[in-house]
Amino acid sequence: MAIMAAATVATVVPRPLSLTLVSRRRSRWGFSPLAYSSSSSSSSSSSSSSSSSTRKLVLYSKPGCCLCDGLKEKLQAAFLLSGPDSIHDVDLQVRDITTNPEWEKSYQCEIPVLARVLSDGTEEALPRLSPRIGVELIQKKIAAALRQ
Repeated sequence: MAIMAAATVATVVPRPLSLTLVSRRRSRWGFSPLAYSSSSSSSSSSSSSSSSSTRKLVLYSKPGCCLCDGLKEKLQAAFLLSGPDSIHDVDLQVRDITTNPEWEKSYQCEIPVLARVLSDGTEEALPRLSPRIGVELIQKKIAAALRQ
């Protein structure tokens, strides 16, 4: 009996990174595994010339969504993995759908929605990732989607 009680004790592990949500303010901030960067047009002009080929993802989410929180945590871990399918250079912007009526109408029953930003600025939703999928497989699926 004492052995079972000891086995049920949970350990709390602090999260190494945090994501920034897009707020109602003018300037939008997104999570980048290397640094935080503003998504406003003024900051993109001061970026290096490689920013035109930057791979970008958008995650539509909302506060209190356990599926969204789980995907955010797995994306954080996937950005830190190295290897041939590395996605450490991908910029991820997390958008709170409750701050925009159009996003809320489009995604309220679908979140979390992960979309890639195409070269012309349009977005293409990626296939839904299972909540049970591993971090390494998330990395591979995202890398493959961004290669298309």
